[in-house]
Amino acid sequence: MTTLHKPINAALFTAPDSLQQIKQLLKQKDTELREKFDPQSSVSGLIKEKSDFIDLILTGCWQYFLGKYAHHLCLIAVGGYGRRELFPYSDIDIVVILPAEDTDSHHQALANFFTFLWDIGLKPGQSVRTITQCVDAAVSDQTIMTSLMENRLITGDSSLHEALLTQITPDKIWPSSEFFAAKMEEQRLRYAKFHDTAYNLEPNIKEGPGGLRDRQVISWVFKRHYNASSIRELTHYGFLPESEYMELVAALEVLWRIRYALHLLTHRAEDRLIFDYQRDLAQQFGFSTDDQQRNEDVEQFMQFYFKTVQGLERLNEMLLQLFNERFVCGESAGAATPINDKFIAINGYIEVVDETVFERHPLALLEIFLLLEQYPSFKGVRATTIRLIRKSLHLINDDFRQDKAANRLFIEAFRQPRGITDQLRRMNRYGVLAAYIPCFANIVARMQYDLFHIYTVDEHTLFVIRNLRRFALDKHSDELPFCNTIFLQIAKPELLYLAGLFHDIAKGRKGDHSAVGEELARTFCSQHELSSHDTNLVAWLVRNHLIMSMTAQRKDISDPEIIHQFAQTIGSIEYLNHLYLLTVADIRATNPELWNAWKDALLKELYSATHNALRIGLQSPLTTTDRVSENKKEAEQELIKLGISQADIANAWQHVSDDYFLRYSADEIAWHTIAIASSSETDLPLVLLRPQTQRGSAEVFVYTQNEEAIFSLSTATLDQLGLTILDARIMTTLDNYVLNSFLVLEQSGEAINELFREIHICTALRNNLRYHQVKEHKNIHRQSRQAQHFPIPTSVEFLTDPLNNQTIMELVTTDHAGLLSKIGRIFIKQGISLHSAKISTIGSRAEDMFYITDTQLQPITDTAKQRQIREEILKALTAKKSANHKSMR
Repeated sequence: MTTLHKPINAALFTAPDSLQQIKQLLKQKDTELREKFDPQSSVSGLIKEKSDFIDLILTGCWQYFLGKYAHHLCLIAVGGYGRRELFPYSDIDIVVILPAEDTDSHHQALANFFTFLWDIGLKPGQSVRTITQCVDAAVSDQTIMTSLMENRLITGDSSLHEALLTQITPDKIWPSSEFFAAKMEEQRLRYAKFHDTAYNLEPNIKEGPGGLRDRQVISWVFKRHYNASSIRELTHYGFLPESEYMELVAALEVLWRIRYALHLLTHRAEDRLIFDYQRDLAQQFGFSTDDQQRNEDVEQFMQFYFKTVQGLERLNEMLLQLFNERFVCGESAGAATPINDKFIAINGYIEVVDETVFERHPLALLEIFLLLEQYPSFKGVRATTIRLIRKSLHLINDDFRQDKAANRLFIEAFRQPRGITDQLRRMNRYGVLAAYIPCFANIVARMQYDLFHIYTVDEHTLFVIRNLRRFALDKHSDELPFCNTIFLQIAKPELLYLAGLFHDIAKGRKGDHSAVGEELARTFCSQHELSSHDTNLVAWLVRNHLIMSMTAQRKDISDPEIIHQFAQTIGSIEYLNHLYLLTVADIRATNPELWNAWKDALLKELYSATHNALRIGLQSPLTTTDRVSENKKEAEQELIKLGISQADIANAWQHVSDDYFLRYSADEIAWHTIAIASSSETDLPLVLLRPQTQRGSAEVFVYTQNEEAIFSLSTATLDQLGLTILDARIMTTLDNYVLNSFLVLEQSGEAINELFREIHICTALRNNLRYHQVKEHKNIHRQSRQAQHFPIPTSVEFLTDPLNNQTIMELVTTDHAGLLSKIGRIFIKQGISLHSAKISTIGSRAEDMFYITDTQLQPITDTAKQRQIREEILKALTAKKSANHKSMR
């Protein structure tokens, strides 16, 4: 281990190479502290040692550069440095206090002092003020007040430091009640930046809910009121029992160790626990496993982290509320108002009548949350009662769970017109939800290590219920009015909420989580004496909660047979209404960025078509012939209105098959027909773009003579232009022309909304089709930073599609630039005709469906041929090419 021997004194600064010597001292100290660091041991000594060493450096620099002014001015540490908490790359915040009779004589000395600090690499956060200026700044900005509260004299005139302390006391500026209110508002805004949850999969361990800042807020508000020197004093003033103090210290130590390791790993002041570092940290903290493909090491480490911040977040809530009760509201600010024989209300907060309530009436552990729903004027639970709830969780045992009165209370909480989401979150924070539903405990703080789930399973579940609740509220009707309209038809919303509660409850268990969850939901509903109908509905929703999104995104929902099959699975409009709302709520709670106009329109289209099929009756479904005739008639009427003659319409349609009229809507057919009727051979290839379609995306339409490479060239071009392809329909006319359309969005998920962008897309695609090549321009299709951490094993499966006499090739792989273009080239090489494609990308996972035949339009059923295609695709997608990043999807 490296140790420091060179003393820090005046002689060191007079040496010709003083700058290099001090930089070397800093480097040696950092190396020494790095070697001392052990992820399994406390780092409190290390962060103090770093702080004390910086004190020595600053004191030496101060004495040398300030010279005769060194004792006329004052140098203080503030913020984390003031607390003696310096992590490897923490900010070093300092303030120079000037005397009131300040002159210009020392300005050059201070300039030299600060320049030297920057030259040796300290990069301090610095300010120079008189005491009056410090006070004025603190009065106008509570964050400056907060920083000054954590001041510590480093060197200089101690009388200036003492004078500053006398001017920033609560009786002069920022009384503790006002300071508390400011800190609560600051915390509210800080939480909002993280969607009011600590359970983002890339959390900020400093600023996020439950992070280090929460502990600091506790310290600040108590320090402001009591002038407390340490958080230990919370026990002296009766705010924390010894056990909770130890829990607080343990949580703090965990976060300190993680932050220390994160700084060392990244070589910077990094506080985001992003995917890039999670596996390294998991191994450092002893969570390594042999099978890293399953990511169990990372999931275990992150669950360890989330449970730590969950405890800290709960302590933060309880302690700050206790402070508010005692010193902001005041114990005598409001008389106790009886609620019933178990609870009273004080200053808007529910309190037990005595500490034996839960022992005498265990069901009160559920009743308290029902009361909070029924009385919206209540702000929450008194801190002492929160503590008592935590201490009483052991009362929620098997007998409690089997108690029919308890069951009725729990279900009643789901039937209330308000407060359901808030109280479920509260139940989860206090541990009641996991105690009452033991299988829920399995998903608390459970990470889902992929790119499309950005919350832990329990947090995602509560967001689903929140989204379902919003469908019922007029104030949110502008978000998704269609969902609000359907929600009016839900007779028992509690069944929908219960389905949301159980839909992912089996995540992390062996087997299909939907099937396992169905059985858990059925058992729960039976125990809670729901009717057979209600039990079957909830269990069915849990089992089938993914089917609607999968059908919409992976099947051709313009095909009446697909709709008929889906309608048979659904069975009734009642089930359809529930499933549609659950599907929308689930997708939006998975990752807000996954929801876009395309998914909205696609699900609406599937809902409407299925609703119509169920209304007509499954015994008399809409036939393919009916759909073709209906689309033809509607398109023809629209074209005639626009001045297109029947002769021109007939000429444009003479070589297209009925399949075309089946797979395109009437407005799409009309748009295509106008373009084809007004074009000539010299205009080909014809490339058009509609920026907005019924499905919420742009449609790129290609009409030209059929050639093998059209699909490959088109997809390569669109990908190179930074577009996300959502759907591809490939149609060949009887006279060998192609009618290809691609539904696309910008990579951001937004629509194409600028005319110059539309023109550029059409021009680039037309030129590439004309000259049969895609130039090696820089591809603006970007793979996210996180995607590299989620390699998806490539799989190729073949399914039969007897309805269309085709083979469905299902490809699952890691999405990357050039993917579709590669597949198109393989199809050409293998003599495969592509008829349509459903492109689905969820995070970094591509799930693409290709509807294919051989060149004779026969399905590909030969297993040897399927194996050959699979091997060709696996070889192409796993090949390591140096120019891989230039490939174009």
